[in-house]
Amino acid sequence: GCMQKGKLYPFGHIERTDDCYSCTCSRAKMECCSLFHTPVGYDRKNCKVVFNKKTCDYDVVRKDNPSEECFVYSRV
Repeated sequence: GCMQKGKLYPFGHIERTDDCYSCTCSRAKMECCSLFHTPVGYDRKNCKVVFNKKTCDYDVVRKDNPSEECFVYSRV
């Protein structure tokens, strides 16, 4: 298997790691891609970015009311 951040993963495709990556583990190497996209276009004055580990994505919420989501114009 492959070791990543102290955890052993089996050879083959790993759909989701504990830190939200999709990986392929082989005897030679482990290659991973993130499952999340970083928000870049949003109201930075009134909103903040919070990582949601349950959904493996960033939530953009109002600073004064985190239960309310903000509109995101673009992600990278």
